Amino acid sequence: MVGIILLVILVIVVFYVIGLYNSLIRLKNQVGNGWSQIDVQLKRRHDLIPNLIETCKGYMKHEKETLENITNARSNAMGADSISDKSSAEGALSGSISKFMLVVENYPDLKANANFISLQEELSSTENKIAFSRQNYNDQVLFFNNKIEMFPSNIIAGSFNFKQADFFEIEDKTERDVPKVKF
Repeated sequence: MVGIILLVILVIVVFYVIGLYNSLIRLKNQVGNGWSQIDVQLKRRHDLIPNLIETCKGYMKHEKETLENITNARSNAMGADSISDKSSAEGALSGSISKFMLVVENYPDLKANANFISLQEELSSTENKIAFSRQNYNDQVLFFNNKIEMFPSNIIAGSFNFKQADFFEIEDKTERDVPKVKF
């Protein structure tokens, strides 16, 4: 009788460990999926930028440096490998795009160009999708990291060498500043 009770307890413990392990795997895969969603939107942005630059080149002959900065920032962002490198490079690219959009204000003919307007709307839509994807990714990282740290799943996570995932964070602290509006 004692043997049967011990066997039942052992089976329950085994199933519990399997359940915890599977939940860790599910969360790890959700983190990976969240990162893939960011990557898809970043690729879309990277594809839009050359078209935007080509559309603007004819109008902005005196703004060669601005266009080169965007091109260089795009290259750096596409070449980044780790999440922290990608986060930093994408922050620099966002800053270059913001500066570019400010310079565009000096070119009324360009702002009226149908191709430019269409590309600008696509880029704006993509930026919104990137922001949503980053938020979703960070939510998945939070769930995953919490599961890794909380008892008793932390025992299983440690046994199977699960590592915490990195959040997608703002690297440039000035991006956190509240914009100043002056009239």
